Amino acid sequence: MRLDQFIATSSPLSRKEARRAIHAGGVEVNGEVWKETGKHVPAGAQVMLEGAQLTLPGERYLMLHKPEGVVSATRDSEYPTALDLLPAELTRNLHIAGRLDADTTGLLLLTTDGQWSHRITSPRVECPKTYRVSLSTPVSDSAIKTLEKGVLLNNDPKPTKPAQVRVLGQRLIELTISEGRYHQVKRMLAAVGNHVEALHRQSIGDIILDPALGPGAYRELTEQEIASAG
Repeated sequence: MRLDQFIATSSPLSRKEARRAIHAGGVEVNGEVWKETGKHVPAGAQVMLEGAQLTLPGERYLMLHKPEGVVSATRDSEYPTALDLLPAELTRNLHIAGRLDADTTGLLLLTTDGQWSHRITSPRVECPKTYRVSLSTPVSDSAIKTLEKGVLLNNDPKPTKPAQVRVLGQRLIELTISEGRYHQVKRMLAAVGNHVEALHRQSIGDIILDPALGPGAYRELTEQEIASAG
């Protein structure tokens, strides 16, 4: 981790204030004054700020039931963000692992652990994501077969990977995909002649949205849920 990031993460200072403290000679690493903000701090190093030892806080892993109208962003000048739904003390260095459109509801994962979120979002991992999809017209057998085989999306050269479809009602399906293309679920249903009226993400990998969480509510992940993405 860069020195300025280490200071900003483990102290009340902002990244800009951390840089000033470093340039002013107020930071020591293993007894030596460091003035290079971008120098990487070795694991286990003793870092002192103005004579006080700093320690990194533990990683944070949260699930949030994202309501409609909230954007999957850390900041937005126009709309409320997922981080606006959390206490301020929890939001420091949090990022979103797998975004949702503003009109899509359901499971959103937030963490400070970049490697963990990469394992969830990397296309190479093919982490399955399950959605409950409300449709404008009943889904046909031919549409289901096409979705399960892989569908060619508009302006996309390669077809999607095979999806899993479970019919819950005439105009309600459960769709599991292992990719994360732009507006993928909506585009997949459009490609088979249907239209998504409402979209709700139920799970990412083995992590299932806690039914006890109402829209806007959150909780920390259990150790088992965290390990499932390993």
